[in-house]
Amino acid sequence: MIHFSEAYNIVMSSVRSIGQEQVDISDSLNRILTQDVVSDLDMPPFNKSAMDGYACRAEDLDQELSVIEVIQAGYMPKKKISKLESSKIMTGAMLPEGADCVIIVEETEEIGSNKVRFTGTLEKDSNGSFKYFQKRKGNICYKGEDIQCGEIVLSKGQIIKPQHIAVLASVGCVEPFVSIKPKIGIIATGSELVEPYEKPEGPQIRNSNSYQLSAQIEKMGVISKHYGIVEDTEDTIDLCIKKAIAENDIILVSGGVSMGDYDFVPKIIKNNGIKILFDQVAIQPGKPTTFGVSDEVICFGMPGNPVSTFVQFEILVKPFLYKMMGYNFTPNCFSLALGKTIKRKRVDRELLIPMNINGGKVFQVEYHGSAHINAMCAAEYFLSLPIGVAEIQKGTVVNVRQI
Repeated sequence: MIHFSEAYNIVMSSVRSIGQEQVDISDSLNRILTQDVVSDLDMPPFNKSAMDGYACRAEDLDQELSVIEVIQAGYMPKKKISKLESSKIMTGAMLPEGADCVIIVEETEEIGSNKVRFTGTLEKDSNGSFKYFQKRKGNICYKGEDIQCGEIVLSKGQIIKPQHIAVLASVGCVEPFVSIKPKIGIIATGSELVEPYEKPEGPQIRNSNSYQLSAQIEKMGVISKHYGIVEDTEDTIDLCIKKAIAENDIILVSGGVSMGDYDFVPKIIKNNGIKILFDQVAIQPGKPTTFGVSDEVICFGMPGNPVSTFVQFEILVKPFLYKMMGYNFTPNCFSLALGKTIKRKRVDRELLIPMNINGGKVFQVEYHGSAHINAMCAAEYFLSLPIGVAEIQKGTVVNVRQI
């Protein structure tokens, strides 16, 4: 049995690249960039008005101004601003030549049909120039002030979110390079299992692990393949694992990895050329977690209890999958005061406890063990009790990991 930190290092050092592909921007959400994205133009691409108002010269603000043109967004100004002149301008429109500020509509008064007067407060600096321009940047968005042509706007390893798609579109990157999605197969072992649409009878239970794992994978932007329920016989498990190895980069097997008479998975994956790098981890839940590699496939064997499967995916499989696609996953962790003392008797394994926040403190949710999957619905965090720690007192500031 090895410590979790050692298991984690073994898993992460086993990551292998699966290549890249170009995808249409409309299909890029949640994909991971494999190349930097560089802007092909300045942003803004021209000096533009930040407000609706009048483009003019700051030195003329204390006098009436003639309105010589109306400039809307998308319109190329035709006239240059000279002394005591202005152009009515809309937000986002190109600034006309000769103008160095935009006075906003709310601080103007129209005089007749073609004149306007500034009604805002005028202050002068030590040189006698009006401060309107300096204080508000003239209500102008200057060419290249956000991004300059050739600048990296999104970096390799970035998960593409909706706001990143806007950036891709703005710089014309309509087919970004992204990591290929790994092919992941899910196998649930156990003669006691039936599918969710069936009513369990006698000793039967419904298969929740496959659907839970599939959802955890889909949340990462990857689609998995179900191989159904496999009975606890060597031949049926062997046949299913052979098929999964041939069709996937990674296989996730839940159940059949412990020390029982019908726990055949470790033996079968060995027989299929997968080298087991560890088969017990000093962690609760998830002690019998198994990890193996071959030239063709990576295999995670996880306990059959759903909380164990959920937790081991979050702390081992998810970081592995993200790194495989070029993203360095770091969980969100917070330091909060413990609302109630936590005690335990056995201290030979690291213990992960489901927690929640109440009144700015963290409390353990009602939790009956690794089969109690409902507890995870109420939990937002994990608290880790390291090996050797039997008690943490109420009020102690602890680090919790967001689920």
